[in-house]
Amino acid sequence: TCIDCGLCESVCPIVNKKQIKNKPKAYACYNKNEKIRLESSSGGLFTLFAEKIICNDGVVFGARFDDEFNVVHDYVETIEELQKFRGSKYVQSKIGNTYTQVRDFLNQGRKVLFTGTPCQIGGLRSYLQKKYDNLFCIDIICHGVPSVKVWRKYLAYQGVCHGSSPWRIAFRRKDEGWKRFSISLLFNNNTEYLENHKKDLYMKAFLKNICLRPSCYACNFKTIHRESDITLADFWGIQNISPEMDDDKGTSLVFINSTNGEEIFNEIRDQISYCEVDIEKAVSYNTAAIKSVPKNKKRNEFLKMIDLLSFEKLVNKYCSDSILVKFKNKIKILIKNFLRNMGLFDAVKKILYKYNFLK
Repeated sequence: TCIDCGLCESVCPIVNKKQIKNKPKAYACYNKNEKIRLESSSGGLFTLFAEKIICNDGVVFGARFDDEFNVVHDYVETIEELQKFRGSKYVQSKIGNTYTQVRDFLNQGRKVLFTGTPCQIGGLRSYLQKKYDNLFCIDIICHGVPSVKVWRKYLAYQGVCHGSSPWRIAFRRKDEGWKRFSISLLFNNNTEYLENHKKDLYMKAFLKNICLRPSCYACNFKTIHRESDITLADFWGIQNISPEMDDDKGTSLVFINSTNGEEIFNEIRDQISYCEVDIEKAVSYNTAAIKSVPKNKKRNEFLKMIDLLSFEKLVNKYCSDSILVKFKNKIKILIKNFLRNMGLFDAVKKILYKYNFLK
């Protein structure tokens, strides 16, 4: 019950926005361990940072699926358990009481690695109200956080389609490569659903920005000057910036934001392939780092109809491209194919990106 103490307002990271004055460095990286890299969303860097913390009697916090495939924040203390946190999860995670657990471990003198979205890192730092040298924070370049209700609707739809409930879900399978990642659901009746992210209904809604939290359309944490020690992301555009680091198995974009971040990054250098890159150039291909996605004009209607239409009808009705957009995409494909056949595709693409015609 509120007692009007005002503490929530005094620690709110939105009301009391921090000015971070740092000079982040950017790297293209991937884990030399091929197995870990292929199991990860991009380059497999999270596992290496987490292992370093655990090997120093530390604790790692991250997002995992619970038994009903809700996404929750939790902690692990062994290397074997890290696989729970590996891979992207395009659903809002429940923080629960993890901020309190973090504080307790820090006060015991143990090293803690907390991973989450930039707003979750901001929330944690504000909650703690003081700096801890034994705390390491990793955030991500976040596109936005989808509605849990939409996720539950999608799972129910898939359950009906396959006549069974899933026992494993992976958002970022690399069967068709890292850039054409697929979503995979394995069901208890031994069937599998595997679909490219451009065709899967849930990912289609996510990428159309139709089911994100309202705050994600005006995110207060879009900046390269971050409260985290390290930022991890997919290095989209790597083929144009450092093509030698691109084999379509996953390359991470890493920002080193603090001395703590630099310290742990130096500890894993011998386990990764990496090269330093221009941060402004990297961000030009990863604009979600500094800019919120636009709100889909059909969002309110989409959510209003969520209980009235099947998931397939809902997405097809509100996420399908207009005839004009389909026509433009067809023209783009024809031009791309022509340039590829002429051996000019990569050269033209580099020029377009260089002069900001493409983002």
